[in-house]
Amino acid sequence: MAKKKILAKVATATAALMISLGAVASDDHGGGHRDGHNTATMIGKPGLSDKVSRTIDVNMTDAMRFMPSDVEVKAGETVRFNVTNSGRIRHEMVLGTEANLDAHYQMMLSDSGMRHEEPNSISLSSGKTGEIVWQFDKAGRVAFACLEPGHYPAGMKGAVSIK
Repeated sequence: MAKKKILAKVATATAALMISLGAVASDDHGGGHRDGHNTATMIGKPGLSDKVSRTIDVNMTDAMRFMPSDVEVKAGETVRFNVTNSGRIRHEMVLGTEANLDAHYQMMLSDSGMRHEEPNSISLSSGKTGEIVWQFDKAGRVAFACLEPGHYPAGMKGAVSIK
């Protein structure tokens, strides 16, 4: 039994290392690890507040949904996401590629107390509001999700289409 626990910890550490090595840009979480879910060249970059051309209100609910779950922006546009957690439990919004979000979710399962403090994410307690200011550089698709354990597989995800 102890051997299985050690193997699980080694697998988790290896996955974290592989994700961080694959990152183009990464930041520390409040929980102290590094990851690649904010690969800036793929999803854009942190925006400047004085360059915001549009504000989009996003609501996170205990029904494991973002409202809206699909957003459309223009390439080069800087957007302010006003994010509200209207639920009773913690939720977060993390921008990334689907591959990075999938991999990072697996890491979150081993450390459910992890909190995201990067420009591409916001983690909010019940009833709280925060913002993400992001510039979407080029046409394509950027995913977003709540990576709290159980939320992502329950369907708490969405996408930004960049035209």
